[in-house]
Amino acid sequence: MADDIKRSEFVKLVGALGAAAGLASGCAPTTGVSPEASPATPNAARRALDLEPEAYTFFTPPEQALVSAACDRLIPADDASPSASAAGVPFYIDQQLVGAWGNGARFYRQGPWQAGTPEQGYQLALLPKDLYRAAIKSVDAYCAKTYGSSFADLTPAQQDKVLHALERGAVDLGAIPSDTFFSMLLANAIEGYFADPLYGGNRNKAGWKMIGFPGVAAAYTSLIEQYNQPYVVPPVSIADVQQGLVADDMDDMHVAMVHHMHPATRKHAEGR
Repeated sequence: MADDIKRSEFVKLVGALGAAAGLASGCAPTTGVSPEASPATPNAARRALDLEPEAYTFFTPPEQALVSAACDRLIPADDASPSASAAGVPFYIDQQLVGAWGNGARFYRQGPWQAGTPEQGYQLALLPKDLYRAAIKSVDAYCAKTYGSSFADLTPAQQDKVLHALERGAVDLGAIPSDTFFSMLLANAIEGYFADPLYGGNRNKAGWKMIGFPGVAAAYTSLIEQYNQPYVVPPVSIADVQQGLVADDMDDMHVAMVHHMHPATRKHAEGR
């Protein structure tokens, strides 16, 4: 929770989960970018990516408001980085729910549906998209009964109380254990904050910049023996590679590790 978990502790949690690796399991890109696409200028292409509108396709406006407010209490803004909603996390969740993961593409669907142990993970018959829709409705009903308002209109302190109650499993959401919904929402928020921006979250690579993750270049053998020396470079995303973008302040070593991944990137790197 925002007032109980310091940002540094949250980052350690993400590191332990491997969320900073960038690609969340089961993610489906929100937009397609042609590998052959080559922008007129890298800066123009970068601005186009940053300004691409978010078209929600699953959440209704009230659902979007609840998820945005809840995610901002889980990942609030601070001096080092923006809040979850400012980083596009609700949009990331929306796109996952309307895609393969939200529709249970890799879920076992034959039953029987019995309560499992914590080690067995998700055991409900509901698809993630159905769980979110039903849980959000029940959470707002609980808030209306308890506080006389929807979750999004509560004070931050009240929102924290509701989230703590969900985490403890103390809120009646009908057939959905409230701690199951809370765990799914928290996991999705972490994914959205650190997954590659191609999937809708981590806007402007804010999550990567916060933890110093350099992005998609995966081979760093040339740096292994450079002990106790921070490797500080602008992070590179999948879309950057596809569109051939190379930051002006990127060192030649990082360019060399990235540009071989795609011809368009190599073209812009050679023109530096």
